Amino acid sequence: MTSRLIGLLAAILFVAGCLHQRASVTFIADGNPEKLSDWGLFTVANGRIAPHAGMVTYELNSPLFSDYAQKWRTVWMPKGVAATYDPAKSFDFPVGTIVTKTFYYTTPADAASPQTSKAVVKMTPASYQNGVAGLDLKHVRLIETRLLVRRAEGWVAFPYVWNTEGTDATLERTGADVPLTFVDGAARTDFTYSVPNQNQCAGCHVQDFRDRKVMPIGLKARHLNRAFPGEGGEINQLQRLVAMGYLKGAPGSGVPQNANWEDAKVDPAARARAYLDINCSHCHNATGAARTSGLWLDAATMDPRLLGTCKPPVAAGRGTGNRPFDIVPGHPETSIIAYRMASTDPGEMMPELGRSLTHKEGVALITQYILTLEGACEREDGPQ
Repeated sequence: MTSRLIGLLAAILFVAGCLHQRASVTFIADGNPEKLSDWGLFTVANGRIAPHAGMVTYELNSPLFSDYAQKWRTVWMPKGVAATYDPAKSFDFPVGTIVTKTFYYTTPADAASPQTSKAVVKMTPASYQNGVAGLDLKHVRLIETRLLVRRAEGWVAFPYVWNTEGTDATLERTGADVPLTFVDGAARTDFTYSVPNQNQCAGCHVQDFRDRKVMPIGLKARHLNRAFPGEGGEINQLQRLVAMGYLKGAPGSGVPQNANWEDAKVDPAARARAYLDINCSHCHNATGAARTSGLWLDAATMDPRLLGTCKPPVAAGRGTGNRPFDIVPGHPETSIIAYRMASTDPGEMMPELGRSLTHKEGVALITQYILTLEGACEREDGPQ
């Protein structure tokens, strides 16, 4: 078979794949759709992935770290229904809601085929694309798209992994490992990007041990309360959702707001609290999986001891790094939380899921935060 014929067949298959895509969003009330395209969320054509009507792109004040992956987030709801506002918890979304999060990386400019490029380039959050009109795939490797779907029985998680052509993604309920090389300036680090299985999704998204319900993490007032481009211009995201009929009950003022952890103009404590809230508090809260640790890192917690100051570890094993307290004021080098954030050892690192690389900027922020804290911790062999 000649190379010209092979190329022609490939082009026909690509076009056929594009034609297979649904033209509008389709809520699937039961079962496990094999392909992402079954949901009719996106069109992939002409070097772009574009959202279908009714899908609203949103961003968080401080996004969760996932091995430096870029993320494009959307939410869609059926006509005639709306989510109900809550000042602290995830909004109460109606049956039929579909939340998507597409994880992707920027590839080197000279990559001949971005979707098969093993090398991925470090980009700071939101510095590449905002995703409002979809993503330009010219220098992009799509990795996975995670869906949270609100069915009658509750939220269900679906992890889809993109194919090597970048035309569709397949459901991988048992997860998947994607070998990559992270390029940070002159440094190159081989790592394995892990797509979570459905049980691991529940490990983070179940935020209350009493009901064991899967819930969205980012769709809370304090994370969404910010301006972002989209329908109506660059306006507050909550106002946009209200104007579109997607949200009811939101107050005109007094809405909580987390800081942008990257904003150097903001107080380090506010930035650190926002970072710990989005990255850690889905487990470290009064009802979460790590509640018995006594370390609660959600935005509502104000007790310095619960936030880790001079708090000895609870059954952390070698994860303590032989350090006596979660946080020692003024001493990040002897604080457990900084040690575990910097580690990539599976038996020591925190968070336990969702990363293989150290978030250098996050560690630097928490280090700066601990340096601003005053006081001393008492232990048997004297103050720390």
